Amino acid sequence: MNILHIDCSPRPVSHSRQLSAGIVQRLLSGAPGATISRRDLGTQPVPHPASDYAAALASPAAMMAAASASAMDLSETLIREVETADVIVIGTPMNNFTVPSVLKAWIDHFLRVGRTILPTPEGKVGMLRNRPVLIGIASGGVFSGAGANQPDFLTPYLCAAFGCVGISSLQFLPLQATAFLDPAHAASAREKTLAAIDLTVIGDFLKDNATA
Repeated sequence: MNILHIDCSPRPVSHSRQLSAGIVQRLLSGAPGATISRRDLGTQPVPHPASDYAAALASPAAMMAAASASAMDLSETLIREVETADVIVIGTPMNNFTVPSVLKAWIDHFLRVGRTILPTPEGKVGMLRNRPVLIGIASGGVFSGAGANQPDFLTPYLCAAFGCVGISSLQFLPLQATAFLDPAHAASAREKTLAAIDLTVIGDFLKDNATA
């Protein structure tokens, strides 16, 4: 099993980093021989798409002309990291109701018409195979459940973004109200969040794809 482990927090020690590390450890407990690829967007953010990349996506003719140009190099690297992963683990804070800008920049390179998205008259069709994505979310406020008191644009956005490339098996693991979380109880709150991981779904998914 190949795991792509992505972190988004700019802090070296954060709730979202601890969540994603815990998710990876859960996966390794069931697959100790798994390999891990790291993409730390928090400490080494990918640049936002530059003018040459934007120009290359402006039309089908421009995409054809740029197919072998360096404008696509970073996008191609990020896409291939996903393609070689059996499971993707993302640790991210919720920033102002949605994803942090570093994750949005990664997505802007990863969602690419003609490479991960096929436009059709009926709409966009994903060009990648489905795979499990486990997303640990740290939020200072409460965005889901009975006590929700703020909007959530993060989970529907990620569902739409991954869905349009063909990846629909997302598990969201939120740790909420971190701004009010007593440090003495942080570990137990995190373990409660991690207990919601559905490893059975992941095991069945990997088994089905191994025999497909």
